[in-house]
Amino acid sequence: MIPKQIDFRLYLITDRKLLTSPDALPAAVEESLKGGARAVQLREKDIGVRELLGMAYSLREITKRYKARLFINGRVDVAMAVGAEGVHLGISDIPVHAARKAAGNDMLIGASAHSVAEAKRAEQEGADFVTFGPVYKTPSKLQYGKPVGVQAIERVKEEVSIPVFAIGGINRERVGEALKAGAYGVALISAILASENIKSSTEEFMRLLK
Repeated sequence: MIPKQIDFRLYLITDRKLLTSPDALPAAVEESLKGGARAVQLREKDIGVRELLGMAYSLREITKRYKARLFINGRVDVAMAVGAEGVHLGISDIPVHAARKAAGNDMLIGASAHSVAEAKRAEQEGADFVTFGPVYKTPSKLQYGKPVGVQAIERVKEEVSIPVFAIGGINRERVGEALKAGAYGVALISAILASENIKSSTEEFMRLLK
């Protein structure tokens, strides 16, 4: 059963380096929210915590206006400080079980998984959903090894009951096969933020995810 609180199927992940300037991030996120996105993960790993906190506060004000969910990558403390709905944890971040203990049951926890074993462990430790991939080859995920392929989504879905979001090289032409393989939704970075029209691109993905 899909938990009621996972009420989004497009999971936007930020990368300010794809934009004309770092200051353009809030406006870019708002354009995607105008297009229908309802979940945003602030993922800017190369900045200090104070700058991250400032970004988080800025995005929180925007997501509130659109009744969208904000997730903070890797930092439970920042998520709690700004009143974000969730945190997203990678394999090198604080473990899911520790984040759950710190944040309580109300905070949503997403976890990155690159194998069936990692997805199972995330679920066992209390994650509400996982991003799984990279499904296809993509520059942003080269450090995680070769693409797992769309068939791997089927194997993950056989082992976990929480929602699985396909990530890595997802474009409009690939959404259908990811969903057919069992993905609940898709996590997108450049497909949205590097597009010429962020709002229109988001609208197109939202139509495909219905």
